[in-house]
Amino acid sequence: MTTLLEQLRADLTAAMKAQDKVTTGALRLALAAVGEAQVAGDAAKDLSDDEVLAVLTKAARKHEEAAEAFAGAGRAESAAAEEASLAVLAAYLPKGLTPEELEAIVAETLAEGGFTTPKDMGSAMKAVNAKVAGRADGKAVAELVKSRLAG
Repeated sequence: MTTLLEQLRADLTAAMKAQDKVTTGALRLALAAVGEAQVAGDAAKDLSDDEVLAVLTKAARKHEEAAEAFAGAGRAESAAAEEASLAVLAAYLPKGLTPEELEAIVAETLAEGGFTTPKDMGSAMKAVNAKVAGRADGKAVAELVKSRLAG
């Protein structure tokens, strides 16, 4: 069984051989971000698949934000390039949760943990994020948890 990092490297090699510039560029940037994460801190370390996934999620978010910024500035070509890179990375990310699935997870987690007041926000967010594990936008999760705890 190959790790996510090995899969990224193999896919980069295949994209380079196929002369797929979009995929090559997106995977090179993603692997560079993974490399930075590996050497961050006191000592270099190998990243688990979950840690690599977190790096990819962050990279995908950057591409998404850049695409929105370019589109807002009227630079459609640059926005399209960012969206293409985002599409490459999206293939490695877990499928996102639907709003209904997210609501069910939040409701279940709040009930299990006995979180009922706004004071429980931090603990509730930690519990929900553990179950959501990068499959939903953090802002959306926070808004939903906050609205549920507010009453």
